[in-house]
Amino acid sequence: MINLYVTEPGVLRRAPAGSPIDETVVWVDMVDPSMEELQRVDHALGVDIPTKEEMREIEASSRLYEEDGALYMTATVLSSVETGSPVASAITFVLTHGRLITVRHTDPLPFRAFATHVDRHPNAVTGAEGVLFGLLEAIVDRLADVLELVGAEIDQVSQTVFEAGQRTRGITPGNGGKAGKTGKSNQRPPAPDYEALIAAIGRMGDLTSKIRESLVSIGRLAGFAGRNLRGRASKTGLAAMKTITRDVVSLSDHASYLANKLSFMLDATLGLIQIEQNGIIKIFSVVAVVFLPPTLIASIYGMNFEVMPELSWHLGYPLALLMMVGSAVLPYWLFKRRGWL
Repeated sequence: MINLYVTEPGVLRRAPAGSPIDETVVWVDMVDPSMEELQRVDHALGVDIPTKEEMREIEASSRLYEEDGALYMTATVLSSVETGSPVASAITFVLTHGRLITVRHTDPLPFRAFATHVDRHPNAVTGAEGVLFGLLEAIVDRLADVLELVGAEIDQVSQTVFEAGQRTRGITPGNGGKAGKTGKSNQRPPAPDYEALIAAIGRMGDLTSKIRESLVSIGRLAGFAGRNLRGRASKTGLAAMKTITRDVVSLSDHASYLANKLSFMLDATLGLIQIEQNGIIKIFSVVAVVFLPPTLIASIYGMNFEVMPELSWHLGYPLALLMMVGSAVLPYWLFKRRGWL
């Protein structure tokens, strides 16, 4: 599909479907173009449009270059975040002879938002450079919004992890880290769903990595465009590009901070899981130690040798039972006294 935007004196508006690509066209937005549409734009504008396979190449020389007076700039843009399945897809911007051509095989929210903005405010953006700067600003703003959502979700999961850990250890938040009774019942509260927590941390980590990838590519694109448009773009456009570059740097730093926080949360969650496992292993160890002496006594008196004086003694059986109970209570009492239980 091809969306055409034409310019009139001080106005940018969407052209009707099927309009020709003439000199009034400023922005050619190609959405998942077919081979016929690629050939149509190539024939009308004399621009070699990169294919989907060429857009996937990651080396800088294939993403940012100038050819026949046209600037080819490919960036990784985040999309489908609202569906819960974020995708980082390559989008190519071709700036040539006062026209901007965008080639994309996805429908990210910033493009829809910018198109709606143009429809509502046709005089807000004029010129191909203005469209490019507006799209980049919309993309960066969307990444900032997603980072804010990720940060809020990280705080929520972090609170769940550490409050669950405090409750599990019998610590009441706000009492200086001291263990104490939280109610009449001495039962430990149920452990949190660590599997769901790890899945949430992994999902947020994947989204954060995609955001960082997008920010890095947009930062490179902004730097390349700023160098090559110097002297051609207006002062307002160059100022907007500098603002975009500064925003990308600050957002990249914030994304790195969130990534480090996610790594810490993952380590903390795995540590809590290990504590739970150690608690279970400790219970089995105590049970084994408590029942080992009675088992030994029962084994000795269960051998049924004839030369065993306790067999003919009428108090032999009660004595064996008393020894078994005492040998079980003694290690339990010692563990309790030393605070191991």
